Formats: sequence, structure tokens, C-alpha cells
Amino acid sequence: MPVSGGACREIDIGLTGSGGSVYVAGGMKIRRSFLRIFTGSDLARRRLPLLEADSGRAGPAVWLTACAHGDEIGGMVVIHEVFRALAKERLRCGVLKGLPLMNPIGFDSCSRHIPVSEEDLNRSFPGDAGGSLAQRMAARIFAALIDSNPDVVLDLHNDWTRSIPYVVLDAVPGSPALDRAASLAEATGFPVVVESDSMRHTLSHNLLNRGTAALTIELGESKVVNEENVALGAAAVWTVLRVLGMVEGTGPAGPPFPAVVPPGQLRYSDRPLCATSGILRFLVKPGDLVDEGRKLAVVDDAFGRRCEVIRAEAPALVLGVADSSVAYPGAPVTALGFLP
Repeated sequence: MPVSGGACREIDIGLTGSGGSVYVAGGMKIRRSFLRIFTGSDLARRRLPLLEADSGRAGPAVWLTACAHGDEIGGMVVIHEVFRALAKERLRCGVLKGLPLMNPIGFDSCSRHIPVSEEDLNRSFPGDAGGSLAQRMAARIFAALIDSNPDVVLDLHNDWTRSIPYVVLDAVPGSPALDRAASLAEATGFPVVVESDSMRHTLSHNLLNRGTAALTIELGESKVVNEENVALGAAAVWTVLRVLGMVEGTGPAGPPFPAVVPPGQLRYSDRPLCATSGILRFLVKPGDLVDEGRKLAVVDDAFGRRCEVIRAEAPALVLGVADSSVAYPGAPVTALGFLP
């Protein structure tokens, strides 16, 4: 990783057999290393890439995490772009750490889950060192985060193919970090959506439950790198770091946000669901603001006969539309953020 400006030297170091490098520029160190998770059947170590930027000055400890779902690649690239920008702008204070690839097994097969066990890593936190494969991986990741006593964790994800970026604020009543997380969510400039309390095993939920400010940032389509969403994500992360006093300057520049962002916290919903089978035809697009009763989609049968009209249950921002136009009873149609 090149560092521009100031004195720069690369030092080879031994990281308990993991390998890595340290770059020194203006007192800041950027290190690449690995977090071991387990040993494979071929005796090869399975490891998670770890990036660390240390300003050498007291300040916040922030983590960026991505690719808990192996097909959600954009967040990994956002972390790369933020660290590239740091090589030029540098940290004013504190420490920034990044786990850009938390599910390398899923990534290798472009799978949301961990293929060998068909588990969802981001439904396995805080983990269990003696549990299933996903629980063991989650426990290793969670311990690494908690041991560093982080102030803020931003967990980066991707959503439906046609969706806009937004921030998910987990509903963890009583968390002493919830107000701070809400303030940082607003600083991203993205719509802020409050998740239901049912997501108890996500990384962000468990961090908030332990008193650490944590956000889930959804960055549009999965499986491919959408450069516009990467730019938006990197700019949002940089803004959070600037609010925390860790960076100056503009950092990565993002394009104009592709929607009007309503004020306040929105309530996430994937309702109403389809009630019939057929061909799903969308009548709205991500970023649309819709009134109660607005037609979201229609369902036609194999003869082209209209068999269902799906309408918004309340005023909402359309966050995304389903990846498939195959309708069946119980199929999701849109992701909505109901307005306050």
C-alpha cells in the first residue's frame, strides 16, 4: 500500500507467523496482517485479512467490517478505498481497523452463507467458541473487536440488486450507545432505518447490546462492485471519521445521493407481501417517496390477467425492490422505510 507525502518506509515484521507490513508516514502506521479463524483439512490456516491504521495519538478506536455475507463485495472495496485515502490524508488521532473479508469461504463461491455449513455468519453473533462453524467464526471476530475496546463499529453490507444505500440502526432499548449510534447514522447522509428487535444475532445488535456504538450500512447491490455505491459508502465512512475528529480534508468524494433523504428515523418493513402467484411487475423504483395506498406492484397470471395489486400501507421511502419478478404467496415485493 503506497503512502504519498512525507517520509515512508516499509518494514517486514513477524506477526506470530501471519506475515504483514508496516508503513510509516508522519508518525502514522498502516499494518496488514491476518486474524486466524481455523485450520483447514489440508492443514492450511484460514485467516481473515486485517488492516490497521494507528495515528500514534490518543483518540477513538473504530472498526470497519465487511463481507460477512460472501456475495456482498462492495463493503470490502469501501474499506480499501478508505485506507487508500488514509495513506494520503492520514489519521489525526485514534486507531482505525478493518476486517474487509469476514467470510472468505462464502466469498470464494460468491455465496451469502458459509457453504460447508449453510449458516449465516451475521445471524451467529456473539458466537460460541464451542458451537457450530459460523458460531466459532463469529466468536473469533467478536472477541477481536471487543478486546480492542472499540468506540464505533461500522458493519458494511449489500442489499437487493436495485436498492439505494441506507443505514440500519438496530433496536436495542437501553443500550448506552444507542444515542451516539443514531447521531453517527444521521451524519452519513443516508436514510436511517430502525430495524426490529428480531435481529438479535447480528454483529451490530450484539455490539450495541454491549454498549458499543454500531451501525449496519447497506450499500446497494451484491455480487458485483457498484462503483457509484462504493463512492457513496467511502464518503459516508469518511464523514463519520471526520465527525469523530479522526480525519480532516474531503477524503473520498461521493456522487450525489440518488434520492431525497427524509428527516428522522424510518421504520423498516418488507410488507405487504404477495398473496398470489404469477408475474410481479414493479411500479416504483428505489428512492421513490410513496403515499399511503400508492401502487407498488401488480401480479399478473400466466394468461396476463391481473390478479393482485400491491399498495403501500403507509407513506414510505422505497429502499429497494425484489431481485425476482416471480411472485408467490409470501414473496417480498419491496423494502420500505415507513416515514415517522
